[in-house]
Amino acid sequence: MQLLLNRTSPYARVARVVAIEKGYADKLVLVWSDPWNEDAHLLRHNPVRRVPVLVTQDGVSIAESLLIALYLNQTGDGDNLLPPEHSASILHLTGLAQGLIDAAFTTMITRKHHGKEIDDSVLGQRRLQAIARILPVLNEDCTSSASLTLADIVIAVALDYLAFRLPEVAWQQQYPALAELHARMLQRRSFAETVFS
Repeated sequence: MQLLLNRTSPYARVARVVAIEKGYADKLVLVWSDPWNEDAHLLRHNPVRRVPVLVTQDGVSIAESLLIALYLNQTGDGDNLLPPEHSASILHLTGLAQGLIDAAFTTMITRKHHGKEIDDSVLGQRRLQAIARILPVLNEDCTSSASLTLADIVIAVALDYLAFRLPEVAWQQQYPALAELHARMLQRRSFAETVFS
């Protein structure tokens, strides 16, 4: 199998962390891709020109990080990251964390192309407000679990991405439950091997 990705995409990191946790670390060929250029291999597998993309053994291309995560969770080894008895609460947290990634990623991309003053636009303010609203909800709703879940992974990637791209958010000091979850996740091989760079 191939995983098309880059080193700074939080979406690609979610897929890669799940792949490692589900026993695919040595079964995946990592194909470093540039979604900002005419990357022919990436375009062949995803006309949207976005990473990540998982190409299965059968040559089927699966785009979008959470869909890749669901596929790897179903087909890989180890603990179920989405146990049926807790699926609603896990999906609730995963959706919030995905929203946090979306708001942070779009903030960073629009700043890159239009300057930081874009934050003052209506859409810029909506993104920053979303970040400010999501963090306390995640802090209140996330709970320590004996087993790793998809929500743990997506939350930790979102927090790491904020620290990497939007350090002014400074979530570490304000949200102790999130800081604890993040610290716990950083101890895992899957996070140590996939740091943003």
